[in-house]
Amino acid sequence: MATDSWINESLYAEWGQRFMVKRELARVQSDFQDIVIFESYTHGRVMVLDGVIQITEGDEFSYQEMITHVPLLAHGDAKRVLIIGAGDGGVLKRVLQHPGVQEAVMVEIDGEVIRLCKEHMPNIAGDAWTNPRANVIVGDGIDYVRKAPTASFDAIIVDSTDPIGVGEVLFTDEFYENCARILGNRGVIVNQCGVPAMQADELRETSLRRGKFFPDIYAYVAAVPTYVGGFMTLGWSAKDATMRQHDVATIRARAEAAGILGKTEYWTPEIHCGAFNLPPYISRHLPK
Repeated sequence: MATDSWINESLYAEWGQRFMVKRELARVQSDFQDIVIFESYTHGRVMVLDGVIQITEGDEFSYQEMITHVPLLAHGDAKRVLIIGAGDGGVLKRVLQHPGVQEAVMVEIDGEVIRLCKEHMPNIAGDAWTNPRANVIVGDGIDYVRKAPTASFDAIIVDSTDPIGVGEVLFTDEFYENCARILGNRGVIVNQCGVPAMQADELRETSLRRGKFFPDIYAYVAAVPTYVGGFMTLGWSAKDATMRQHDVATIRARAEAAGILGKTEYWTPEIHCGAFNLPPYISRHLPK
């Protein structure tokens, strides 16, 4: 592909972003979606699913660290973690950075995403794919949570596309009800809820759905430059409200014990606690 070609994101009809393509690495139509991976001039390698930017090597750490370290350090003793989606392996890598995690089960519906990321974006997951604590399943996350035993996980991380196409079923009552069932007494689930400046309905509607099955519903934020529109919200659903009320000292001590402190690019104990302090334009979309 010529060096002066562009890839335009199609997430919004009236607003968007584009990347100049240095080199196209893969273009595949899987059974589920259109997958493109290319090398950019500004953000390293980039994966696009159905015309929407999913991950770039340049800023993936912002999203991956916040969707992983916040729930696991808030819980403090998560031994079994379920990951839905996240086919690039970045969440899996961060979950496995927590030595107390005995097993990380990852269920990704599209095996082509895993294959292509292993081949073209290997730095995202590092050696997570071969870690003996990782159990990677190519399959349907909906079906997995439907069949999983009650109280079999401590935390669930849902790293999905937006609630359209292949990701739509991960935003239903049935899915959240089963997630609540398979989580233990202090279980917590986090999931991406979009950029509220442009996708406020997503945060509001998913919060109402999650609120049917979890007593503590909230959200926290992360700034990811290539998710255009400002803060990305991460939906928080927990059985124990105290888990998001820890002070900085507690989170720092847990991170230090886990060997994570000082080894992140975005997450810090202060950012962890501060991320739950939402501006009014976001908090107004959460249940009162």
